[in-house]
Amino acid sequence: MIDDLVTELATESRTWGAFLEEHQQVLVVKPLRILFIILIALVVRWLVHRAISRAVRSTADSEVPIVLKPLKERLGNGVLESAGLVSERRRQRAETVGSLLRSVASLVIGVLALMLVLGEIGFQLGPFIAGAGIVGVALGFGAQNLVKDFLSGIFMILEDQYGVGDVVDLGEVSGTVEAVGLRVSRLRDVNGTVWYVRNGEVLRVGNRSQGFAQVVLDLPVPYGADLTAVGATMTVAADELAAEPAWADAVLEDPELLGVEQIADDRVVLRLTVKVRPADQWQLARELRRRIADRLHADGTPRDRAEELAVRTRPARDESAVAPGTETPPAETS
Repeated sequence: MIDDLVTELATESRTWGAFLEEHQQVLVVKPLRILFIILIALVVRWLVHRAISRAVRSTADSEVPIVLKPLKERLGNGVLESAGLVSERRRQRAETVGSLLRSVASLVIGVLALMLVLGEIGFQLGPFIAGAGIVGVALGFGAQNLVKDFLSGIFMILEDQYGVGDVVDLGEVSGTVEAVGLRVSRLRDVNGTVWYVRNGEVLRVGNRSQGFAQVVLDLPVPYGADLTAVGATMTVAADELAAEPAWADAVLEDPELLGVEQIADDRVVLRLTVKVRPADQWQLARELRRRIADRLHADGTPRDRAEELAVRTRPARDESAVAPGTETPPAETS
């Protein structure tokens, strides 16, 4: 009885040993290979993400190589750098690009690991790769605009063409940027209308919020007026505005009177410019026009074409001060 039991156990042991030896490739080797592939993929993903994160921190917190800087940073601007404007934009751009690179790296590593695992299981990857190639070509032809939008969005972010809060001109629409995506950008114009612009359709970008802005004030002066006195009045009004605490932070450089910009049949145009911080040019320009108009009125500038001067510079005028019978029809403006 005992001999029979021993014989049966020995037979079963040889049977299990033979089974394990026969299926060792499937039960031991392939699972270990699959586990090894997954572990290697996770380690590579961690290393790549760590390298990208370090590059992002290095770019955001310190100087980057000059060849990697956009042109506006390569030129240098001490005022903006000290104010932290360039470094803040660099940090935002670096974080956005870093997030995109981490997502792409995870996708590529995951696809490669999946293909290797399927190969270990026994799937024939040749037909799969060929089919994926055909599908990719079909999608490429059918979604050309989508691919174009995504590529354009990536380069817009890399080149820092505009960001959230910038006032931009994209051709047919202009306004404040509310969101920047890889496929579309969202703008809100001065009337409050929200515009969705596909990145692939943007052929040119005019950014009014990067670096610095320039207030350009053209003042038409009638013949017979003292141009030197009018220019001095413009300069004094601009200097007083720049010296006030409420406006001093917005002004980057002293106002500059460029002189005579244009000579027309009935007027001479004087130009004054002020370099200011981005997005402050409109409010400062309105205040500067008001002050110049008030000073010209107080200094007794010739008023034979006062209405035209009022239209172009938007002064605060007291209509009751105009003598009866001396009104002239308003000048047409283009």
